[in-house]
Amino acid sequence: MDAASHEGERLQKVLARVGIGSRRVCEDLIAEGRVLVDGEVAVLGRRVDVETALIELDGAPIGVRPDLVHYLLNKPAGVVTTADDPEGRPTVVGLVPTEPRVFPVGRLDFGTEGLLLLTNDGDLAARLTHPRHGLERVYEAWVRGVPDATALKRLARGVMLDGRRTAPATVSLVRAGRGLHGNRAVVRIIITEGRKRQVRHMCEAIGHPVMRLRRVRIGPIQDKALRPGQFRDLTPGEVTALRHAVASEAPPADRSAPNARSPSASAKATAGSHRRSRTRPANGGGKPAA
Repeated sequence: MDAASHEGERLQKVLARVGIGSRRVCEDLIAEGRVLVDGEVAVLGRRVDVETALIELDGAPIGVRPDLVHYLLNKPAGVVTTADDPEGRPTVVGLVPTEPRVFPVGRLDFGTEGLLLLTNDGDLAARLTHPRHGLERVYEAWVRGVPDATALKRLARGVMLDGRRTAPATVSLVRAGRGLHGNRAVVRIIITEGRKRQVRHMCEAIGHPVMRLRRVRIGPIQDKALRPGQFRDLTPGEVTALRHAVASEAPPADRSAPNARSPSASAKATAGSHRRSRTRPANGGGKPAA
């Protein structure tokens, strides 16, 4: 038995701590041969160094480093999705704790509001943004005028942007009515790619420019209670659910920031419950622009 078997934490304890399941469930996973450590099938009693070990469950890497953080931010309009801005505008990184240093996963335009992930988990971020996974992003767009059935079908089939058709989308009319400046509508759009200002350009292409845009879901993650300018930690179950959503073959993992996958039962059991009460108003958060 090698030195790794005598040093570090017990594997089932590590798996339980990151939300894979109870200690007993994790022991069963190990006994079934579903857990690998550095490419070898793990056995009960195995100890691991969480700083260096590559742990996999059902072929997908598991993030076990204790310093990994995953924030969900409700970005207000008028905030830049960067770490620094040469124009001195507020940034999303300024709305979350400064340590450990995190970065946004993807981006939302300056005028767009809604859910945004920030993390220091490099491998998970790479998987979430890689187009091969087709991670769903759900938006609500307040548009000028009321798109008819033909216009909505055009959005769903895809429109030409910069000489390339957008991928098929799921589109529905949420509501329509007349406002102070004419007819208005709210359109729900689910896309699986992340081209620059894509939703805005798609709506412009069918003759209904966007007046307000909000992202309401990222893959399995949503939170109707999180107010603009507030953030919270993702629960272990939510992180697990995200990893499930992008668990297929992906770019090579960054060993310095491994990510995770766990059984679907564990993800479903915890993804929407037991949230840690770290929701806090972000510094300088404000009302979204209408």
